[in-house]
Amino acid sequence: MDLRKEHISVLLPINSSDTIYGPQARKSLKRHWNQLSRFQKNLICIVLVGLCIFVFFLVSYDDTTSKQSKIEQPLEHIQIAPFKDRHENLGQLHLAEAAPERDRIFHSTESKVEEVNLAANGNGIPHDDNRNSIDEPPAMIQNHRRENNNHQSHEHENEVKIRSEPKDVVENEENVLEENRRSDSANDFKGPTNVRQRAVVDAFLHSWKGYKEYAWGHDNLKPISMSYSDWFGLGLTIVDALDALYIMDLQDEFDEARSWVDQYLRFDVNRDVNLFEVTIRVLGGLLSTYHLSGDKMFLDKALDLGKRLIPCFDSPSGIPYSDVNLETMKAHPPKWSPDSSTSEVTTLQLEFRDLSRSTSNNDFEMAATKVNVKIHDLEKNEGLVPIFINANTGQFRNFATISLGARADSYYEYLLKQWLQTGKKTDDFLIDDYQTAIRGVINQLVRKTPNEKHLYIGELINGKDFKPKMDHLTCYLPGTLLLGYKNGMPKSHLKLASDLLETCYQTYMKQPTQLAPEISYFNLNGESESDIYVKTNDAHNLLRPEFIESLYYFYAITGNKTYQDMGWTIFEAFNKYTKVKNGYTSIGNVKNQLNTRPRDMMESFWLGETLKYFYLLFSDDRSEIDLDKYVFNTEAHPLPIREY
Repeated sequence: MDLRKEHISVLLPINSSDTIYGPQARKSLKRHWNQLSRFQKNLICIVLVGLCIFVFFLVSYDDTTSKQSKIEQPLEHIQIAPFKDRHENLGQLHLAEAAPERDRIFHSTESKVEEVNLAANGNGIPHDDNRNSIDEPPAMIQNHRRENNNHQSHEHENEVKIRSEPKDVVENEENVLEENRRSDSANDFKGPTNVRQRAVVDAFLHSWKGYKEYAWGHDNLKPISMSYSDWFGLGLTIVDALDALYIMDLQDEFDEARSWVDQYLRFDVNRDVNLFEVTIRVLGGLLSTYHLSGDKMFLDKALDLGKRLIPCFDSPSGIPYSDVNLETMKAHPPKWSPDSSTSEVTTLQLEFRDLSRSTSNNDFEMAATKVNVKIHDLEKNEGLVPIFINANTGQFRNFATISLGARADSYYEYLLKQWLQTGKKTDDFLIDDYQTAIRGVINQLVRKTPNEKHLYIGELINGKDFKPKMDHLTCYLPGTLLLGYKNGMPKSHLKLASDLLETCYQTYMKQPTQLAPEISYFNLNGESESDIYVKTNDAHNLLRPEFIESLYYFYAITGNKTYQDMGWTIFEAFNKYTKVKNGYTSIGNVKNQLNTRPRDMMESFWLGETLKYFYLLFSDDRSEIDLDKYVFNTEAHPLPIREY
């Protein structure tokens, strides 16, 4: 027998490809797969796809978390490209449709105040039998061709330094109640609807573009030197402009601003700030934007800031100190004087009351209300107050100037607006003080020039000596007076409002640039050839909003489009003499068209107030902000009226 033919063959694996994981195994898996039913095959495919999706999201989440942890590093400063970071999920709530009563202009008020019915004349001005010229239209307006404001927006690629991401500022979140939304309020904000509004938006975007490129995260833009100026280091221009961006429906720019506030606006900084300025600009801006957008992040920021400001009220008298360190929360008087400005301590109440009622924390409203009571009990000159008060003694400075301009203006404004803010149902002494003060203005501060009969409001130096000087700041008063008359104040307020509005307009029109100076003087006893004249040191224009604010109230309340034309003339003058390559600038001389002396400064109120009031003034819908539902703070931030 041939043994070579009778043998047993044993196959051993030679390499890894021939193991049980190799070809034979693959053949076996294929055979098993072919034996499965269609349902079983589909089920396995679904499970595999689900596993793949799960792994993909797990990897993506880890990558996002890694990136976020890098942002949250506690660096003093970081370098970022400031306009790339978009906040995608704002959770904003839009405003409801206009109430059917939008065309109803005037409303009855409480029985405490004289009830008046306003019958608009042909010019849209309520008729007053006691005023000889109230039915006469304002002066003729010379229009100028608007400069071409077209520009192309582009994102700035240079990186700038801004503060690192803030810490979580939400404390006692269970005590922060969500605000009732504006389901019964004014229109949605749909953006500009006419040529003039679009021109204002162009001016806004031109200003915003320059600010983004050269001052992002800082307080103010210096458009000529292409740099910035910091006052408090709180990004004042961004916060002041938030609600203007929202009202103008500039969604991309609003998202940029919202993202910066969320990530980089922080208040635990070792810096002294002015209680008044930070309250009206930052606290007011945050609260207003919260109410308009419904975004609770703004309320959280406002609450953190309010807690850092409230130590100012811990003074011996209850009159708040003017300054506070945001980090240490230690308050003190201004370094230059033991006294505070009267307007500064009496122009906090709208914001602090709203903060209390938005968070159900009464501490803020109580502290501010005590100041009201304290000022009410002090002796006054027919309702008129000196411009300085001492936080330690709680007394006015003896022989201080009495004025409706700087350091006192918004005291009178907030007497009326606080009463309106509470639905005209509380704090009746506020409206009593307001009416008494306006009587004092009429009796002691009002004069008319000898030739052209311009009515103006002067000052009492040392509390008794009349001076024919009026700040541009005083031009807020016509609008406030008309707002009061709309809500039941006497006809004498309407007469004063209309006369003073015309004088304020003339402070613009009598200058070659058609821009008003910071301070105007008036011919008292024939000492000047002109009834209105300007001193060299007072000839600057800071892009202020006060007269535009009054024009807005006159248009919104009466519907008279003449006030829009007056505003357009001034807007064109701003475009002609203050617009520069990278924004708008204050100027040093309104008296010379060829030598305006640009001052290289764009204050935050140019965006937060002036352009906002221009935009609302030119609106086809004069109830775009319903004055029966909102009251503007002194920085043009609308806050809701609440009947409590």
